[in-house]
Amino acid sequence: MKKSTAWQFAILCGVPFIMVLGNSMLIPVFPQMQQAMDITKFQVGLIVTFFSVPAGLLIPFAGFLSDRYGRKVIMVPALLLYGIGGLISGFSALLLPKPYIPLLIGRIIQGTGAGGTYQLAMALTGDIFQSEERTKALGLLEASNGFGKVVSPLLGSAIALITWFAPFFLYGILTFPIALGVWFLVKEPKGNTTKESFAEYWKKLKEVFSEKLATLLGCYFVGSVSLFTLFGVLSHFSDIFETDYKIFGIIKGLVLAIPVFAMAASSYLSGVILSSKKNLWKIIIVSGMVLTTITLLLIPPFDNLIGLLIVLFFLGVSIGIILPPINSLITGATSAEKRGVVTSLYGTVRFFGVAIGPPTFGLALALGNWGMFIAAGAIALSAAIIALCFITPSKDKE
Repeated sequence: MKKSTAWQFAILCGVPFIMVLGNSMLIPVFPQMQQAMDITKFQVGLIVTFFSVPAGLLIPFAGFLSDRYGRKVIMVPALLLYGIGGLISGFSALLLPKPYIPLLIGRIIQGTGAGGTYQLAMALTGDIFQSEERTKALGLLEASNGFGKVVSPLLGSAIALITWFAPFFLYGILTFPIALGVWFLVKEPKGNTTKESFAEYWKKLKEVFSEKLATLLGCYFVGSVSLFTLFGVLSHFSDIFETDYKIFGIIKGLVLAIPVFAMAASSYLSGVILSSKKNLWKIIIVSGMVLTTITLLLIPPFDNLIGLLIVLFFLGVSIGIILPPINSLITGATSAEKRGVVTSLYGTVRFFGVAIGPPTFGLALALGNWGMFIAAGAIALSAAIIALCFITPSKDKE
């Protein structure tokens, strides 16, 4: 990677880093939020849902607009909106006696901005890099996302020592410089936009899906299940570590960071190792989902902290290894002028996985600890079966 390209890519890696903070940084602070605003666990979960749902709904439109007008002109305003939404939530908590509803409005605005960011960074990376170098770059991009997941529990726990709403202000502090860097320093390749009408665009897009439908839907499902599992487990243990193990504050952030560190590290290594080994992509994806199933079923028997953390570490590994090949399959499924919407649809299902993970795991507690993780394991196993039956790597279309 050339030095000039490396600088641009470093800035792009900042996009998934700050995006993942949107939910992950708040999870360790859920108990404090519940107490400070005198709300229920369900209402706390809506702080994630009100961010993730608008992000997921708007991602495909951002993808279409980026294919038509360019990545940067959509991504930069979206980044600014993301930061502004965070500040609205923060100031609502700072200035209002009953901040819950205005805080949710800020989260909606923040989620709206998130709808045009990480997936467009993936698409722009796919535009800049080709073939084997693309897989390495996407692995680094996913690792940046994973690194954000690693540090976000620590950031959330540490900043919340100031006050429970302090993390909301960090969104603006981090986002605005990255938005300026993308606008002024990242060079977007020319000639990748389309001037087609939406009807013409949709017709050709349907051709892409008719040609690659099974692989794309399989990748979408696996990616969604992966994030559903990760955030469901993290939200569950955010409470369990406090109630059962009496782990609080930064120590809890460190403990929650273990599975996401494993995911980030394995994601990076997977991207590097598999960049020139496309024949292994399907095997890794299926094996990763099988390992996810096994680790979920191993969680209930452990009542000691060390054994539990070892299992959670391998859960992170199992999810991390599948993400780079999934990303490469999706970004390489079509030509550059259609890549934005294809990757954005992937972002939609990922966000929906994040949105439904915490409340679903919360509702599944009614099944008991064993019932909850058996159900989660069954979902992960279904993703492995779908990957085995429908995902078929093919040559990239440049």
